[in-house]
Amino acid sequence: MAYDLPGVPAPDPGQIHAQLTQPALGSRRLIWLATGADGGPVGFAGLRVFTSPGQEHLCELELHVDPAHRRQGIGSLLLLEVVAACNAENRRSLIAAAAADSPGAAFSERRGFSRALTLDHLLLRLDELPDADLPLTADTLPPGYRLAGWTGTVPDEFADAFAAAKTAMNDMPVGDMDYGSVAWDAGRVRSMAKVIADRGDTLLTLAAVHGDGSMAGYTEVLLPQGSGPRAQQYDTAVVPAHRGHGLGLWVKAAMVRRLRAAHPDVVEIETDNAQDNVHMLAVNHRLGFRSYRRTHEFQLDLRSP
Repeated sequence: MAYDLPGVPAPDPGQIHAQLTQPALGSRRLIWLATGADGGPVGFAGLRVFTSPGQEHLCELELHVDPAHRRQGIGSLLLLEVVAACNAENRRSLIAAAAADSPGAAFSERRGFSRALTLDHLLLRLDELPDADLPLTADTLPPGYRLAGWTGTVPDEFADAFAAAKTAMNDMPVGDMDYGSVAWDAGRVRSMAKVIADRGDTLLTLAAVHGDGSMAGYTEVLLPQGSGPRAQQYDTAVVPAHRGHGLGLWVKAAMVRRLRAAHPDVVEIETDNAQDNVHMLAVNHRLGFRSYRRTHEFQLDLRSP
Protein backbone atom coordinates (compact mmCIF):
# COMPACT_ATOMS: atom_id res chain seq x y z
CA MET A 1 0.00 0.00 0.00
CA ALA A 2 2.87 2.37 0.74
CA TYR A 3 4.22 1.68 -2.76
CA ASP A 4 0.91 2.19 -4.58
CA LEU A 5 -0.42 5.07 -2.42
CA PRO A 6 2.63 7.13 -1.45
CA GLY A 7 0.51 10.06 -0.26
CA VAL A 8 -1.59 7.96 2.11
CA PRO A 9 -0.38 7.05 5.62
CA ALA A 10 0.38 3.33 5.67
CA PRO A 11 -1.60 1.36 8.27
CA ASP A 12 0.42 0.16 11.24
CA PRO A 13 0.39 -3.48 12.43
CA GLY A 14 -2.26 -2.72 15.05
CA GLN A 15 -4.64 -1.37 12.43
CA ILE A 16 -4.04 -4.35 10.13
CA HIS A 17 -4.62 -6.76 13.02
CA ALA A 18 -7.91 -5.03 13.83
CA GLN A 19 -9.04 -5.23 10.19
CA LEU A 20 -8.26 -8.95 10.06
CA THR A 21 -9.90 -9.84 13.36
CA GLN A 22 -12.89 -7.45 13.46
CA PRO A 23 -15.21 -7.95 10.47
CA ALA A 24 -16.98 -4.86 9.21
CA LEU A 25 -20.63 -4.51 10.17
CA GLY A 26 -22.97 -6.77 8.23
CA SER A 27 -20.26 -8.98 6.77
CA ARG A 28 -17.76 -11.74 7.30
CA ARG A 29 -14.26 -12.00 5.92
CA LEU A 30 -12.34 -14.61 3.92
CA ILE A 31 -8.57 -14.34 3.51
CA TRP A 32 -5.97 -15.89 1.21
CA LEU A 33 -2.18 -15.55 1.49
CA ALA A 34 0.20 -16.35 -1.35
CA THR A 35 3.72 -17.33 -0.33
CA GLY A 36 6.96 -17.62 -2.29
CA ALA A 37 9.43 -20.47 -2.49
CA ASP A 38 10.99 -19.40 0.80
CA GLY A 39 7.63 -19.34 2.55
CA GLY A 40 7.50 -15.56 2.74
CA PRO A 41 4.29 -13.69 1.86
CA VAL A 42 4.11 -12.29 -1.67
CA GLY A 43 0.40 -11.61 -2.11
CA PHE A 44 -2.84 -11.26 -0.18
CA ALA A 45 -6.54 -11.32 -0.99
CA GLY A 46 -9.30 -10.38 1.42
CA LEU A 47 -12.97 -10.86 0.60
CA ARG A 48 -15.76 -9.09 2.46
CA VAL A 49 -18.91 -11.19 2.14
CA PHE A 50 -21.90 -8.93 2.82
CA THR A 51 -24.62 -10.48 4.98
CA SER A 52 -27.16 -7.69 5.58
CA PRO A 53 -30.56 -7.95 3.85
CA GLY A 54 -30.40 -5.88 0.69
CA GLN A 55 -26.71 -6.67 0.09
CA GLU A 56 -26.64 -10.45 0.08
CA HIS A 57 -25.69 -10.43 -3.61
CA LEU A 58 -22.41 -8.61 -2.97
CA CYS A 59 -18.75 -9.23 -2.15
CA GLU A 60 -15.87 -6.76 -1.93
CA LEU A 61 -12.28 -7.57 -2.84
CA GLU A 62 -9.01 -6.24 -1.49
CA LEU A 63 -5.96 -7.62 -3.31
CA HIS A 64 -2.27 -6.76 -2.93
CA VAL A 65 0.84 -8.24 -4.50
CA ASP A 66 4.31 -7.30 -3.31
CA PRO A 67 5.83 -4.96 -5.96
CA ALA A 68 8.89 -7.22 -6.25
CA HIS A 69 6.69 -10.20 -7.20
CA ARG A 70 4.27 -8.64 -9.67
CA ARG A 71 3.58 -9.81 -13.22
CA GLN A 72 4.17 -13.43 -12.22
CA GLY A 73 0.50 -14.45 -12.13
CA ILE A 74 0.12 -14.23 -8.35
CA GLY A 75 -2.73 -11.71 -8.50
CA SER A 76 -4.52 -13.79 -11.13
CA LEU A 77 -4.27 -16.95 -9.01
CA LEU A 78 -5.63 -15.13 -5.98
CA LEU A 79 -8.48 -13.70 -8.04
CA LEU A 80 -9.41 -17.18 -9.30
CA GLU A 81 -9.75 -18.35 -5.69
CA VAL A 82 -11.82 -15.30 -4.80
CA VAL A 83 -14.22 -15.72 -7.72
CA ALA A 84 -14.67 -19.40 -6.86
CA ALA A 85 -15.56 -18.41 -3.30
CA CYS A 86 -18.04 -15.81 -4.58
CA ASN A 87 -19.71 -18.40 -6.78
CA ALA A 88 -19.90 -20.81 -3.85
CA GLU A 89 -21.64 -18.03 -1.90
CA ASN A 90 -24.08 -17.50 -4.82
CA ARG A 91 -23.05 -13.86 -5.29
CA ARG A 92 -23.63 -11.86 -8.46
CA SER A 93 -21.35 -8.83 -7.93
CA LEU A 94 -17.72 -8.44 -6.88
CA ILE A 95 -16.52 -4.89 -6.26
CA ALA A 96 -13.00 -3.56 -5.76
CA ALA A 97 -11.26 -0.18 -5.54
CA ALA A 98 -7.97 0.89 -7.10
CA ALA A 99 -6.14 4.18 -7.41
CA ALA A 100 -6.59 5.81 -10.82
CA ASP A 101 -3.84 4.99 -13.32
CA SER A 102 -2.36 2.40 -10.95
CA PRO A 103 -1.29 -1.22 -11.54
CA GLY A 104 -4.42 -2.27 -9.63
CA ALA A 105 -6.68 -0.37 -12.02
CA ALA A 106 -4.98 -1.89 -15.05
CA PHE A 107 -5.19 -5.37 -13.51
CA SER A 108 -8.91 -4.95 -12.83
CA GLU A 109 -9.66 -3.88 -16.39
CA ARG A 110 -7.65 -6.79 -17.84
CA ARG A 111 -9.57 -9.24 -15.69
CA GLY A 112 -13.01 -8.13 -16.87
CA PHE A 113 -14.01 -5.64 -14.18
CA SER A 114 -15.95 -2.62 -15.41
CA ARG A 115 -15.39 0.87 -14.03
CA ALA A 116 -18.58 1.71 -12.13
CA LEU A 117 -17.72 4.82 -10.12
CA THR A 118 -14.95 7.40 -9.74
CA LEU A 119 -14.17 8.92 -6.35
CA ASP A 120 -12.31 12.15 -5.69
CA HIS A 121 -10.27 12.04 -2.48
CA LEU A 122 -9.91 15.38 -0.74
CA LEU A 123 -7.86 16.70 2.16
CA LEU A 124 -8.61 19.51 4.57
CA ARG A 125 -5.55 20.83 6.42
CA LEU A 126 -6.78 22.09 9.77
CA ASP A 127 -3.51 23.87 10.55
CA GLU A 128 -3.83 25.94 7.39
CA LEU A 129 -7.44 26.99 7.92
CA PRO A 130 -7.97 30.07 10.11
CA ASP A 131 -11.21 30.16 12.10
CA ALA A 132 -12.23 33.19 10.08
CA ASP A 133 -12.29 31.01 6.97
CA LEU A 134 -14.87 28.61 8.37
CA PRO A 135 -18.06 29.47 6.48
CA LEU A 136 -20.62 28.92 9.23
CA THR A 137 -20.82 29.45 12.98
CA ALA A 138 -23.29 28.53 15.69
CA ASP A 139 -25.07 31.83 15.11
CA THR A 140 -25.85 30.88 11.51
CA LEU A 141 -27.65 27.60 12.27
CA PRO A 142 -31.08 27.85 10.61
CA PRO A 143 -33.95 28.55 13.02
CA GLY A 144 -35.59 25.45 14.43
CA TYR A 145 -32.44 23.32 14.65
CA ARG A 146 -29.91 22.59 17.37
CA LEU A 147 -26.57 20.78 17.49
CA ALA A 148 -26.06 17.45 19.25
CA GLY A 149 -22.86 15.46 19.46
CA TRP A 150 -21.43 12.27 20.93
CA THR A 151 -18.42 9.94 20.86
CA GLY A 152 -18.87 6.27 20.04
CA THR A 153 -22.35 4.82 20.53
CA VAL A 154 -25.33 7.07 19.90
CA PRO A 155 -27.18 8.10 23.09
CA ASP A 156 -30.48 6.30 23.58
CA GLU A 157 -32.45 9.53 23.17
CA PHE A 158 -31.17 9.88 19.58
CA ALA A 159 -30.90 6.23 18.54
CA ASP A 160 -34.13 5.93 16.54
CA ALA A 161 -33.78 9.38 14.97
CA PHE A 162 -30.16 8.65 14.01
CA ALA A 163 -31.17 5.37 12.40
CA ALA A 164 -33.80 7.17 10.34
CA ALA A 165 -31.24 9.77 9.23
CA LYS A 166 -28.78 7.01 8.29
CA THR A 167 -31.30 5.76 5.76
CA ALA A 168 -30.82 9.06 3.89
CA MET A 169 -27.45 7.71 2.71
CA ASN A 170 -29.29 5.23 0.50
CA ASP A 171 -29.88 7.94 -2.11
CA MET A 172 -26.25 9.05 -2.42
CA PRO A 173 -24.79 8.80 -5.95
CA VAL A 174 -23.14 5.43 -6.57
CA GLY A 175 -22.70 5.50 -10.35
CA ASP A 176 -23.27 2.07 -11.87
CA MET A 177 -22.43 0.21 -8.66
CA ASP A 178 -24.73 -2.70 -7.82
CA TYR A 179 -24.37 -1.83 -4.14
CA GLY A 180 -27.86 -2.51 -2.86
CA SER A 181 -29.33 -0.71 0.14
CA VAL A 182 -29.44 -1.27 3.88
CA ALA A 183 -32.25 -0.64 6.36
CA TRP A 184 -31.02 1.07 9.53
CA ASP A 185 -32.53 0.74 12.98
CA ALA A 186 -31.31 1.57 16.48
CA GLY A 187 -29.74 -1.85 16.91
CA ARG A 188 -27.72 -1.52 13.73
CA VAL A 189 -26.30 1.91 14.57
CA ARG A 190 -25.27 0.60 17.99
CA SER A 191 -23.66 -2.45 16.39
CA MET A 192 -21.74 -0.22 13.97
CA ALA A 193 -20.30 1.79 16.86
CA LYS A 194 -19.30 -1.39 18.69
CA VAL A 195 -17.43 -2.76 15.67
CA ILE A 196 -15.48 0.50 15.39
CA ALA A 197 -14.68 0.60 19.11
CA ASP A 198 -13.64 -3.07 19.16
CA ARG A 199 -10.97 -2.42 16.55
CA GLY A 200 -9.59 0.48 18.56
CA ASP A 201 -10.93 3.41 16.53
CA THR A 202 -12.89 6.41 17.80
CA LEU A 203 -16.02 7.66 16.05
CA LEU A 204 -17.14 11.28 16.52
CA THR A 205 -20.64 12.36 15.45
CA LEU A 206 -22.34 15.75 15.23
CA ALA A 207 -25.98 16.10 14.24
CA ALA A 208 -28.50 18.81 13.47
CA VAL A 209 -31.68 18.01 15.41
CA HIS A 210 -34.99 19.59 14.42
CA GLY A 211 -37.33 21.08 16.97
CA ASP A 212 -39.73 18.15 16.51
CA GLY A 213 -37.02 15.73 17.68
CA SER A 214 -36.17 14.31 14.26
CA MET A 215 -32.57 14.26 13.07
CA ALA A 216 -32.16 16.47 10.03
CA GLY A 217 -28.55 15.68 9.20
CA TYR A 218 -25.27 14.48 10.66
CA THR A 219 -21.57 14.04 10.01
CA GLU A 220 -19.16 11.41 11.31
CA VAL A 221 -15.36 11.46 11.59
CA LEU A 222 -13.19 8.46 12.46
CA LEU A 223 -9.96 8.72 14.44
CA PRO A 224 -7.91 5.60 13.55
CA GLN A 225 -6.67 3.87 16.71
CA GLY A 226 -8.09 6.79 18.65
CA SER A 227 -5.59 9.43 17.57
CA GLY A 228 -3.10 10.48 14.88
CA PRO A 229 -2.55 13.28 12.38
CA ARG A 230 -5.16 12.23 9.81
CA ALA A 231 -8.85 11.74 10.57
CA GLN A 232 -11.12 9.94 8.13
CA GLN A 233 -14.49 11.38 7.16
CA TYR A 234 -17.25 8.80 7.41
CA ASP A 235 -20.86 9.60 6.49
CA THR A 236 -22.31 13.04 6.02
CA ALA A 237 -26.00 13.14 5.15
CA VAL A 238 -28.99 15.44 5.25
CA VAL A 239 -32.48 13.98 5.31
CA PRO A 240 -34.35 14.93 2.10
CA ALA A 241 -37.05 16.93 3.92
CA HIS A 242 -34.38 19.18 5.47
CA ARG A 243 -32.19 19.82 2.45
CA GLY A 244 -31.60 23.30 1.10
CA HIS A 245 -30.80 24.93 4.47
CA GLY A 246 -27.01 24.46 4.45
CA LEU A 247 -27.10 21.88 7.24
CA GLY A 248 -24.45 19.65 5.66
CA LEU A 249 -21.96 22.50 5.55
CA TRP A 250 -22.93 23.62 9.03
CA VAL A 251 -22.37 20.27 10.78
CA LYS A 252 -19.07 19.73 8.94
CA ALA A 253 -17.82 23.17 10.01
CA ALA A 254 -18.88 22.37 13.56
CA MET A 255 -16.88 19.13 13.37
CA VAL A 256 -13.75 21.07 12.38
CA ARG A 257 -14.16 23.20 15.48
CA ARG A 258 -14.67 20.11 17.64
CA LEU A 259 -11.51 18.48 16.33
CA ARG A 260 -9.49 21.62 16.92
CA ALA A 261 -10.75 21.97 20.48
CA ALA A 262 -10.65 18.35 21.62
CA HIS A 263 -8.17 16.61 19.30
CA PRO A 264 -5.28 18.98 18.54
CA ASP A 265 -3.17 16.06 17.29
CA VAL A 266 -5.44 15.85 14.22
CA VAL A 267 -4.06 18.12 11.50
CA GLU A 268 -6.02 16.93 8.47
CA ILE A 269 -9.24 15.21 7.42
CA GLU A 270 -9.55 12.96 4.37
CA THR A 271 -12.84 12.43 2.62
CA ASP A 272 -14.01 11.06 -0.72
CA ASN A 273 -16.94 11.90 -2.95
CA ALA A 274 -18.33 10.40 -6.12
CA GLN A 275 -17.50 12.68 -9.02
CA ASP A 276 -21.19 13.11 -9.79
CA ASN A 277 -22.04 14.05 -6.19
CA VAL A 278 -21.75 17.69 -7.13
CA HIS A 279 -23.57 19.00 -4.06
CA MET A 280 -21.28 17.37 -1.49
CA LEU A 281 -18.20 18.23 -3.55
CA ALA A 282 -19.31 21.87 -3.49
CA VAL A 283 -19.82 21.69 0.29
CA ASN A 284 -16.35 20.24 0.82
CA HIS A 285 -14.64 22.71 -1.49
CA ARG A 286 -16.33 25.61 0.28
CA LEU A 287 -15.13 24.28 3.60
CA GLY A 288 -11.56 24.16 2.27
CA PHE A 289 -11.04 20.56 1.14
CA ARG A 290 -8.75 20.16 -1.87
CA SER A 291 -8.55 17.18 -4.25
CA TYR A 292 -5.33 15.20 -4.02
CA ARG A 293 -5.96 11.78 -5.60
CA ARG A 294 -8.59 9.74 -7.39
CA THR A 295 -9.90 6.20 -7.03
CA HIS A 296 -11.94 4.03 -9.37
CA GLU A 297 -14.51 1.58 -8.07
CA PHE A 298 -14.65 -1.54 -10.24
CA GLN A 299 -17.33 -4.19 -10.49
CA LEU A 300 -17.24 -7.73 -11.85
CA ASP A 301 -20.51 -9.30 -12.98
CA LEU A 302 -20.17 -12.85 -11.69
CA ARG A 303 -23.11 -14.03 -13.81
CA SER A 304 -21.23 -13.31 -17.06
CA PRO A 305 -19.72 -16.37 -18.78
